[in-house]
Amino acid sequence: MATTRTAHTVWTGDLPQGKGTVSFDSSGIADQPVSWPARAEKAGGKTSPEELIAAAHSSCFAMALSNGLSQAGTPPERLETQAEVTLQPGTGITGIALSVRGQVPGIDEEAFLRAAEEAKANCPVSQALASTTITLTAALD
Repeated sequence: MATTRTAHTVWTGDLPQGKGTVSFDSSGIADQPVSWPARAEKAGGKTSPEELIAAAHSSCFAMALSNGLSQAGTPPERLETQAEVTLQPGTGITGIALSVRGQVPGIDEEAFLRAAEEAKANCPVSQALASTTITLTAALD
């Protein structure tokens, strides 16, 4: 069964001095302010499209990796995943760096890296961002 999630943004003003608010319609979590300076310079308590992509990618990847490890008979105790999305103003998103550290009983580093690479290739957010270079580092604690 397909699911659809919705968010919307209200923006006022021009790009450099304007500001917006992102509303998470599906979940009802707190609205978040956005601005160009938060996107291209310093966050200062505001989020950005790139940070939202990083949140989506890190959580999707963690779920995909957890599922793959579990299906292989080595469910994780803990996975800590980070996604760094790089924006080059005037160019766009130039790359995403995924990193994961895991506590997974009964698995070695090589098998963990294989599972992480498979999760990177198969997580729906990775697939949606396939036109962007995505790198991965993975290690066991």
